[in-house]
Amino acid sequence: MKLLRKIIIFLVLRIDWRKLLLIGSFFTIVGVVVQISTLPYPLTIWVFSSSDLPLLYISMNSNVHLNEKNSLMRLEQFETHAVVSMNTSTVLNPLVSTNTSTVLNHVVSTNTSTVLNQSMSIVEERPISSRKRGQSSKRQRRHRKAEDIVAYPPRLRPVPHRLLRYVRSLTPYEALVYAKKEMENISSVINDPDPELYAPLFRNVSVFQRSYELMELLLKVYIYQDGKRPIFHEPILRGIYSSEGWFMKLMEENRQFVTQDPEKAHLFYLPYSAKQLQTALYVPNSHNIRRLSFFLRDHVNMLAAKYPFWNRTRGSDHFLVACHDWGPYTLTEHEELTKNTIKALCNADASEGIFVAGKDVSLPETTIRNPKRPLRGLGGNRVSQRPILAFFAGHMHGRVRPTLLKYWNGKDEDMRIYRVLPNRVSRNMSYPLHMKSSKYCICPMGYEVNSPRIVESIYHECVPVIIADNFVPPLNEVLDWSSFSVIVEEKDIPKLKDILLSIPLKRYIKMQTNVKMLQKHFHWNARPIRYDMFHMILHSIWHARLNQIQIQQRS
Repeated sequence: MKLLRKIIIFLVLRIDWRKLLLIGSFFTIVGVVVQISTLPYPLTIWVFSSSDLPLLYISMNSNVHLNEKNSLMRLEQFETHAVVSMNTSTVLNPLVSTNTSTVLNHVVSTNTSTVLNQSMSIVEERPISSRKRGQSSKRQRRHRKAEDIVAYPPRLRPVPHRLLRYVRSLTPYEALVYAKKEMENISSVINDPDPELYAPLFRNVSVFQRSYELMELLLKVYIYQDGKRPIFHEPILRGIYSSEGWFMKLMEENRQFVTQDPEKAHLFYLPYSAKQLQTALYVPNSHNIRRLSFFLRDHVNMLAAKYPFWNRTRGSDHFLVACHDWGPYTLTEHEELTKNTIKALCNADASEGIFVAGKDVSLPETTIRNPKRPLRGLGGNRVSQRPILAFFAGHMHGRVRPTLLKYWNGKDEDMRIYRVLPNRVSRNMSYPLHMKSSKYCICPMGYEVNSPRIVESIYHECVPVIIADNFVPPLNEVLDWSSFSVIVEEKDIPKLKDILLSIPLKRYIKMQTNVKMLQKHFHWNARPIRYDMFHMILHSIWHARLNQIQIQQRS
């Protein structure tokens, strides 16, 4: 008791609390400043900013080194990978767009030649208080379908405020000129590659990544609200022409790229469905689609009279998305719509004079059988479990398929070429199982150059063999189709087996691996994620608009 009394008297009477508080405050402030200066976060920039900081961010191609811990951060990124398809052994690493809420954060690289600090905060899962609740959640996860398992990877850290303020001060045209200048300064080899991008799939992965980042930073799209259903604003999400419907649905639901202010828009979207146009207006057996063309002509003329946006550029900053075979032909009654507008078409026939490679976009033709589960049945067998050399089954229309059938139907056991899959064959092996068990899937043109089998073979990890002269493959401006497909000229159909057998096994394995890695870029997700089909198509349209700016500057 005496010792305790002495301690209390000492603390109360002998200590100068004012000095102690002052010393404590001093050390606390010093500790906070030291801690901030060593943090691997952009907060350091704002605390210790310099007078030339605005110049640092105005040029996104300046050589800035904020942190040298990228190797560790890259390892942490790989820990966020998730299995998308339970039917395959492929591990996909989807990244969400900047407006997706997630529990992880990572720094967006605003420059392909800039090493930015990438850090991720690992958030521990909260323990489930109830054991029964934990068991029920495990039971739900066990019975969840493969296509319903979606990983929400790290949310991108916001772009520095001063860069955003600078970009937002630009007019839409100035922003496009700025983006094109940034693209011209890109180096051939990226310093900080995105681990989600598999370089062998791309013509130039550095250019693609830089262009994609600029799209995320700048692009704003205005959607015309004019037009009555079903031709406008009513997407078809099922069938072989569903690509146009899925794009329309996801574009109109999007918040990141869509703007309600047309004065801020870099692109203007005409949200119509070529399939709905055909269903609503075409007279069966009339063999005349001019009525459809007149309807689109009148609609565009109405927009040009009602709004000032079309006439400013004669439609060159407008775009449309059409997957029906008649898509190109329904535009011909309006000269500016045909020549100037950016067209994303499944029927990408370079010989017709309507689709222009480099200006327009080749749209993947995707067959969706179940809109609620668009990714059902993905995956295929490993290379050693693909005994069939080549497979095709389908209706005989167009100029290519009858020739294919003539030379290979029933002529060779390795070449499974059928008119339509016979019942005796389908009883033992279905159409999808044939694709999953074949090394090469033959994708010949029908009435038109496009074929949904190209995307089907990618979904089933079968190397596509495209037989369609003058066809521009989907997303051809960024993807290197020679790395994951075989393109055969129509005149070489008699030599088809020799062409396929001449491909070395090592090269085939590389192509088949590339097809697996390519899959995620052809996925239609109900909630779009970075680099999926929706974003790839939108990027191609953005890329086409930047090309227009370059041509205008040269002229």
